Amino acid sequence: MGIVAYDEGLAERVRSRLGDVPTRRMFGGLVFLRDGAIAAGVYGPDLLVRVAPDAMTATLARLGARPFEMGGRATRGFVLVAAGTLDDETLDGWLAGQ
Repeated sequence: MGIVAYDEGLAERVRSRLGDVPTRRMFGGLVFLRDGAIAAGVYGPDLLVRVAPDAMTATLARLGARPFEMGGRATRGFVLVAAGTLDDETLDGWLAGQ
């Protein structure tokens, strides 16, 4: 897999909501860390969010959500949310833990 550019505009929107948290380039995107764990990120044009394993089915039923895949396999505990669904209110909801 090649390097995936991330949407810097979306990254700034996430940063403005999460505040001064550490960031790291990961998965070809940019992730935002809380207590050393990934809280959210930007992967390509989309938002990456952490999801509790028992909430995965309900989360994937939401508009714009799909599994986050690495190497053709879905990762546990993360989903991607399509950029086109991320108005300010929806972005706030995803970042607040849905």
